[in-house]
Amino acid sequence: MPRRKLPASISPAPTSPALTSEDAALFREAIGAVRPMQARQPAAGARPAPPQPEARQRAADEREALRISREDPFALGPGAELSWRRDEVPAKVLRRLRRGEYSVQDEIDLHHLQAEPAAVLLRAFLSDARRRHHLCVRIVHGKGLGSGDNGPVLKRLTDRMLRQRSEVLAFASAPAAQGGTGAVLVLLAPRREAAARG
Repeated sequence: MPRRKLPASISPAPTSPALTSEDAALFREAIGAVRPMQARQPAAGARPAPPQPEARQRAADEREALRISREDPFALGPGAELSWRRDEVPAKVLRRLRRGEYSVQDEIDLHHLQAEPAAVLLRAFLSDARRRHHLCVRIVHGKGLGSGDNGPVLKRLTDRMLRQRSEVLAFASAPAAQGGTGAVLVLLAPRREAAARG
């Protein structure tokens, strides 16, 4: 392939002369002794890197739920009924819930779990139910007959956690056909996505 000639107005770039050993020696002599650079220390008063985020509130909630579940073991007996509603929820809503008149849209069974994993699972279940727009769910906590001197640990844990959750409007022990005092029906507040976006 023939080489293209450059236009007369463009001259080729000058080539650098080759570096000789004498040139290298003169350069080293001119700059003197060389020492390696040390890693730079952060300037005084510089802000350190921020710590990795951690779910401190969630961990605190779990510790509190576990602590509450261990105290006052005989406050709720195995056959005791659970019942609670927010002040703004009419009493007739709670009566309908006790009778099982609301359609259950999801369910979780906490049987045979220790208190701490049960608290984690219950929290995730309620959040997921709200995300999926479920308004009535059932939580099977058991009657605690096998808990011995500790009383119904999971039942107590469920009762306390549900009272603390902002999305819970009311809850009541299920009718006998739906688990009786070994399960609880929960009414959840509808998720208001439009208001949150507005």
